[in-house]
Amino acid sequence: MLKSLLGQSGEARAARLLQSHGLRLVARNWRCRFGEIDLVMQDGAALVFVEVRVRSRSDFGGAAASVTTAKQKRLLAAARQYLATLKTLPPCRFDVVALTGGAEPEWIKNAFDDVG
Repeated sequence: MLKSLLGQSGEARAARLLQSHGLRLVARNWRCRFGEIDLVMQDGAALVFVEVRVRSRSDFGGAAASVTTAKQKRLLAAARQYLATLKTLPPCRFDVVALTGGAEPEWIKNAFDDVG
């Protein structure tokens, strides 16, 4: 329960951060059989799939380091499923918003694009 609340709070912080930079929220917690996309945002013409990672401490590399290759593959599969629902395919990117402890959020644009 606490972990879920921490995740929801982190997603809300991430959405506010991105909106303050001009991105528009399209969807939150979009789910399919491949997993969940935390935030889908619009940045100009680009559709941005955002993974929000929250860690209370920076042990083991912190929040950003927790986006493993396996997680990236699941996000790519979920994004493909999301894109299949659209009539036209926009340019896309994958961003990560990492929240570690009390530090400022780290917004990593184009965190990854394709994984082997």
